[in-house]
Amino acid sequence: MKIIEGGVTAAKGFEAASTEARIKYKDRKDMALIYSEAPCVAAGTFTTNVVKAAPVKWDQEIVKNSKEVHAVVINSGIANACTGAEGYSYCEQTAQAVERLLRIPASSVLVASTGVIGMQLPIDRIRDGVASLTEGKADTIEAGLEAAKAIMTTDTKPKYAAAQVEIGNKTVTVGGMCKGSGMIHPNMCTMLSFVTTDAAITKELLQKALSEDIKDTYNMVSIDGDTSTNDTVLLLANGAAENPVIDSENEDYAAFKEALNYVNTELAKKIAGDGEGATCLFEVKIVGAETKEQAVTLSKSVITSSLTKAAIYGHDANWGRILCAMGYSGAQFDPDRVDLYFESVAGKLKIIENGVSTGYSEELATKILSQEHVTAIADMKMGEASATAWGCDLTHEYVNINADYRS
Repeated sequence: MKIIEGGVTAAKGFEAASTEARIKYKDRKDMALIYSEAPCVAAGTFTTNVVKAAPVKWDQEIVKNSKEVHAVVINSGIANACTGAEGYSYCEQTAQAVERLLRIPASSVLVASTGVIGMQLPIDRIRDGVASLTEGKADTIEAGLEAAKAIMTTDTKPKYAAAQVEIGNKTVTVGGMCKGSGMIHPNMCTMLSFVTTDAAITKELLQKALSEDIKDTYNMVSIDGDTSTNDTVLLLANGAAENPVIDSENEDYAAFKEALNYVNTELAKKIAGDGEGATCLFEVKIVGAETKEQAVTLSKSVITSSLTKAAIYGHDANWGRILCAMGYSGAQFDPDRVDLYFESVAGKLKIIENGVSTGYSEELATKILSQEHVTAIADMKMGEASATAWGCDLTHEYVNINADYRS
């Protein structure tokens, strides 16, 4: 596998655009388009929240029933959630605007929104934005990166990744972009993520690959414990690489999944590291677990512990909070066998051994915990299973951002 620069336009045949539609923000781009002239097969995973935004309902229908997809239109600022029949009609009107301008079926247009819940979209501005997007689309890396910027809300940086693999003597590319900073505790995927590929692959295997991959990527991220109304991951494949069609779970399928996993993992980590108000990416690795399920449960319990997240913010090696979070996770283990390490670019330090403090240097621990990427590694000494979860520290700024989010 080869890691390359780019996002949603890295794969052949995909174009992107961004524009300032002034939906909510007055000083930045807030709409984006992803487009493939060649028809795509599409896969998707969506929020398990009972309260689902209108775009989620629209996209679920398109992914399930449409034979081909050509475009995705995304807006930031307003989530189009809890907006009733009017909000759903705006999804249809957005797709119809694309239909008129690009001469593709409205049933081949996916939509996505992120932002404040409960507000109606200014549909006239959305339609004007669609016109601008369709005129300005391009297949350049820069167009893809600008699209990643346009879907940001409280994000502080655009998030994108791309990789290539060889399948049937053809270069297959997978690229993606996402947004997510707050209201992140996925139970299927994350806030919004859009992945494109020029692989030739059946719709059934595309969906299978995505559904399996989110378990170890987006589903292992938590920032604040809130599962959004708009969580969506969309994966589009247009076959432009002209590789032999992947229609069985063979070596070609495994190679495709490797590239997909890299892109999704990178996007998931970027979401975690850019959590609202965060100063560092906090990674938790559980190794030596008895089962994968146990490892997942333990790692996610630690990553969602507010006390642990606050300690990471304070660069405090308060390991008792980690062991405590593991203890109330519901997973069974022997705390008297656990070893715990902290690791960063500043070094690696064993904090506890067999459930007891090692008498470590607090000065070195603070230095390790003062970096932008901090990892806690817990060895359960029970088996060979492992899991990794990603989150961030909990800061004063998180409260500030969410106390006045609507204003």
